Amino acid sequence: MSPPRANSAAARDIASVLHPYTDLQAHQEVGPLVIARGEGVRVWDEAGREYIESVAGLWCASLGFSNERLVQAAAAQMRKLPFYHAFTAKSHEPLIELAEMLLARAPVPMSKVFFANSGSEANDTAIKMAWYVNNALGRPQKKKILSRVKAYHGITLAASSLTGLPNNHRSFDVPLPGFLHTLTPHFYHGGVAGESEEGFASRCAEELERLILAEGPETIAAMFAEPILGAGGVIVPPATYYDKIQAVLRKYDILFVADEVICGFGRTGNYWGSQTFGLQPDIITCAKALSASFLPISAVMVNERVFQALASESHNIGTFGHGYTYSGHPVPAAVAVETLKIYDEIDIVGHVREVGPHMQAELRRRFAEHPLVGEVRGMGLIGALELVADKAQRQNFDPSLKIGARLVKLGEKHGVIGRMLPSDSLAFSPPLIITREEIDTMLDRTARALDELTAELRREHLTVVS
Repeated sequence: MSPPRANSAAARDIASVLHPYTDLQAHQEVGPLVIARGEGVRVWDEAGREYIESVAGLWCASLGFSNERLVQAAAAQMRKLPFYHAFTAKSHEPLIELAEMLLARAPVPMSKVFFANSGSEANDTAIKMAWYVNNALGRPQKKKILSRVKAYHGITLAASSLTGLPNNHRSFDVPLPGFLHTLTPHFYHGGVAGESEEGFASRCAEELERLILAEGPETIAAMFAEPILGAGGVIVPPATYYDKIQAVLRKYDILFVADEVICGFGRTGNYWGSQTFGLQPDIITCAKALSASFLPISAVMVNERVFQALASESHNIGTFGHGYTYSGHPVPAAVAVETLKIYDEIDIVGHVREVGPHMQAELRRRFAEHPLVGEVRGMGLIGALELVADKAQRQNFDPSLKIGARLVKLGEKHGVIGRMLPSDSLAFSPPLIITREEIDTMLDRTARALDELTAELRREHLTVVS
């Protein structure tokens, strides 16, 4: 690839921007893909090339990349009240209305809503709440936090400690002490010979209980779980897994936090992933599709038990000493209110229930037998293709070969922007408004990229075992 031309947007980016999730040294030579505009499920780069965004940006552009109602909601609120805070019992109408709307839509009874700016901040807040609650209840030793290997809960200091992915830990000196990770509920790689999926789910629950007993139940405050593990590979836990996990948590009086940052607002075919999997969380975190990602906002919903402990301790201290300058910022809150109204009006859940099975069926029909694909998995409008060097042995490619990154680049060549996850798993999480026809186009382009990669690997004499 030739270097970006002088004074282009790409060259200016190289000179000035430090990018997340990027090989910063390689970026100085290669440069960025500069996106200039978006409409519906598509975006265009600065050269005018068109792409389908197969992961809705970062799982988040639920209404696509153009919605005039959200633009107008932001503009109207900026004219009326462009900023106010929620500290020291201050409030405003968008903050109140959004909290009411979330509580009305919650999958289980919730009492109050706290607002932040990202999923990472929401999960950091939930961690602090778990600690605060146990101090309020006179259990200062009950502070350890459970998560899972391959979980993703964010990238701030505490949230990255919850996250169970090596590249989010290496050289950052996380996880912090007191953060524990149990088994990934991925039967494809975690199941053993002769074991059923339900048997694997039982083993996951037994391993969780062994971990709790080894650490001491009196030391464990909470467990965080994404209904479907997103950035860890789009991992759908096996049947009965959550029933068994939740029973263990209840047994030892451990708070359960559902991280709905990816799964919330229709992605799995229900309004919440918690409904899809029968979760009964004490705390729910959400973000991304809350505002269709037009503006940053996240939320933490707590049940009455958690709220009463927070309220009691804040009264003893004199304040709940936590919050962000932009907690419940009126402009993102107004956009989120309008987003939820749009979801209701267009029946976003009904739409996902109509097009989601089509995406899942087509992923399996087109790719399950492909020589590079080991597993096709997903639910609703979230899915993944896992690339393998050996289908029979379920053996992934050597990470040094960067097979997944090559597929993503080929996808861009064929007009689809993708996201590669651990174990060379290509994610699909398109805008929730995508049509059946757009799904077919997205998968046509993906198929062309995958076939081109297969041909390249064979020319390079890299093993591809069917």
